[in-house]
Amino acid sequence: MAGVAAVMSLGANQVVAQPDNGGPGGGGRQGRGDPAQRQQRMMERLKTDLEVTDEAEWKAMQPLVQKVADLGREIGSDRMRGMFGRGGPRGGDNAQSGDQGRPRGGGFFGTPSAESEALQKAIESKASKAEMKAALEKYVAWRKAKLAALEQAQADLRKVLTTRQEAIATLNGLL
Repeated sequence: MAGVAAVMSLGANQVVAQPDNGGPGGGGRQGRGDPAQRQQRMMERLKTDLEVTDEAEWKAMQPLVQKVADLGREIGSDRMRGMFGRGGPRGGDNAQSGDQGRPRGGGFFGTPSAESEALQKAIESKASKAEMKAALEKYVAWRKAKLAALEQAQADLRKVLTTRQEAIATLNGLL
């Protein structure tokens, strides 16, 4: 879980957008709300952290780093959304949770997977045991597939890293 949280911190591209207040008295927040710019800054920081100075080396490595970061963020954001962003057992039927009618998509943790949304809907509607079990099985299968894809992406990345870079990537939450 700590590794997933670390990957998320590398540059979650679904952060609440900040207005571009780069003008006079605006606090210089220019570009903070643009996911593409945040993504670019994250990749530049990782390139620096991994001590990559050869552009050809980075051109080969960057898509592998990107894939690991994206998969880790997707898995982690779904878990974090479950812990902090849903009614679930804590919110029950939402009558007391204060978020009745509030859309669940988007926001700080990004867009939820269809599988997690279906499971959440089953929980909120107090679905039958069979419906709940089916939704749970689909969600668990989705999560296992994403974790397997992440493990494969990490293995692919390890193949192009030096031992030093692997150590740095591990501490940065990529591996």
